[in-house]
Amino acid sequence: MDSLTPATPAKTDALARRYGADAMPAAGPWNETIAVMLDHRSVRGYKPDPVPAGALESMIAAAQSAATSSNMQWWSAVAVTDPAKKKVLAEIAGGQKHIEQCPLFIAWVADMSRNQRISDSIKTEFETMPWLETFMVASIDAALAAQNAVVAAESMGLRTVYIGAMRNDPIKVAELLGLPRQAVVVFGLCVGYATEKGEGEVKPRLPQAVVLHMEQYDASKEEALRAAYDAEMTKFSARHELQAATWTQRVLNRLGPIKAMNGRETLRAALARMGFEIR
Repeated sequence: MDSLTPATPAKTDALARRYGADAMPAAGPWNETIAVMLDHRSVRGYKPDPVPAGALESMIAAAQSAATSSNMQWWSAVAVTDPAKKKVLAEIAGGQKHIEQCPLFIAWVADMSRNQRISDSIKTEFETMPWLETFMVASIDAALAAQNAVVAAESMGLRTVYIGAMRNDPIKVAELLGLPRQAVVVFGLCVGYATEKGEGEVKPRLPQAVVLHMEQYDASKEEALRAAYDAEMTKFSARHELQAATWTQRVLNRLGPIKAMNGRETLRAALARMGFEIR
């Protein structure tokens, strides 16, 4: 088990990278696991080197150790290394070349088909299957599992980036990966060793005072804190030549025009075609 230690220069540096020097939270316990998690960054440039033998299995063991609602384990994962398949997945994702570059791509599946097969085999109707709550549980289970896998991968020196754009065309993704009905890829994950340029840097996050509320929700200081965070993101964006300089502008770009959904506005209809009856 990682040992807890008081504040160290490494910890201070890690918190400064994550929040900016002016928004660092109070010092607390520290260990190697927390250090790995705070060093997370989205990597979009990968070396062709394969992941170590057994790395995938270790990631899945970590994923299966995540919390799962009532031990239902409503998820599956499809590991993809075939360049032809990764090329198609990259096209679905709007030309994200890192999907082709990474040696390992994992499609994380909200998988209700497994329990549907149980229902069919014992000829018992599962009355809770069609409800929104059940689909949410499956999606949450997949997300919890994947994040455990990411922490495991990064502890091995690998890098990752989530790919939400699998939802641009979930039907085509399902056909490519041979998914049964009532199974959908909710997101993908690139895994591999980062190139020197792709390694990038830790992206600042909102100050803790924006997201952490004590006893009751309080947004009274949010506007001022958001302005300070926008200033921090402006510096980060300038270093990386990002089009949206501030976080607020990124929110406007992402949530303003419907075209920003890249086809995902049709997700409910696609899920219905894939066998999901969501009430």
